[in-house]
Amino acid sequence: MKHITCIEDLRQLHKRRVPKAFFDYADRGSYTEDTLRANSEDLRQIKFRQRILVDVSKRDLSTTILGEPAAMPLILAPVGLLGMQHGDGEIHACRAAQAAGIPFTQSTMSICSIEDIAASVDKPFWFQLYVMKDRGFIKSLIERAIAAKCSALVLTVDLQVIGQRHQDIKNGMTVPPEWSLSKLLDFASKPSWVAGVLRGKRRTFGNIVGHVKGTEDLTKLSEWTASQFDTSLNWKDLDWIRSIWPGKLILKGILDVEDAEEAVKTGAQAIVVSNHGGRQLDGAPSSIEVLPGIVDTVGSRMEIMFDGGIRSGQDVVRALALGAKSCMIGRAYAYGLGAGGEAGVAKALDIIGKEMLTTMGLCGVNTIAEIDDRVLAV
Repeated sequence: MKHITCIEDLRQLHKRRVPKAFFDYADRGSYTEDTLRANSEDLRQIKFRQRILVDVSKRDLSTTILGEPAAMPLILAPVGLLGMQHGDGEIHACRAAQAAGIPFTQSTMSICSIEDIAASVDKPFWFQLYVMKDRGFIKSLIERAIAAKCSALVLTVDLQVIGQRHQDIKNGMTVPPEWSLSKLLDFASKPSWVAGVLRGKRRTFGNIVGHVKGTEDLTKLSEWTASQFDTSLNWKDLDWIRSIWPGKLILKGILDVEDAEEAVKTGAQAIVVSNHGGRQLDGAPSSIEVLPGIVDTVGSRMEIMFDGGIRSGQDVVRALALGAKSCMIGRAYAYGLGAGGEAGVAKALDIIGKEMLTTMGLCGVNTIAEIDDRVLAV
């Protein structure tokens, strides 16, 4: 991967190596994709204040995330179906994150199960939860995360109603894939991907199959999953979750100041300012547009994480300058995973870390704590 110089290079390699349906699942957004585009475009509009003749010989990316040391202010966000981007994708991504000294978040809708990952890595990881109608299953899922010693629970709160992703429908996106001539030809042109997925532990939702009665049959599993997103979920349900989960709680999907105020009342340790990567409410503002207001309102009372549109170390510095304490990346590392497995994720993290160091140096700062709005051109 010596000729890979940026996240876009990984994206292009991912696109060549992985079947179209799975690449598009990671890459695309909902409806007209206005919010997806705004996430990245609004970040790029933020300009830096270049400073000169400052001693920047001791630049250091290290920080803390929820009180734990981290090598840089970055977290691998929960991304569904990583095991269909690369065989055992969740395990490879978790290993790369832990080797880099940052947290990895496993998605409820992952291919590898909680137990698969726990058996394959040395350190605790975070678990992301979707609350489904079957509360008995959700209780058991939280208990499995506790048993696996997961160190934080990330509750995604913006998926009660699913935003339509046109490209997934056009591609006939299913897990495992339904066969068609076009898909067979696409798969046949990607033998390395096929071999990797076939070597993987699973090819369906590892946290669900075998743990919910009647989902052993793949058709039934798909039907059950589609029917389970709960439109009745509300703030009161967080009391029930807190009664089961004893550890650190993060609410992901906050995009409004009033919701941020409510989040403080739940006792959660952190929120993630996020619009689900432009995959849910198309026409919502970009994450970076609403970040300063949320930081001003609740930033002194809980930890603020940022998610949405990050494709570079420059983007991470921009979000930190506007008050985020750390950033989640999703697509940026999914591209790396599809491009080259664990080594590809490691490459993505290396790229972003080096870009952060360069940006800090040219803005005249040495530590993460020094990054604030003074590094931005007004």
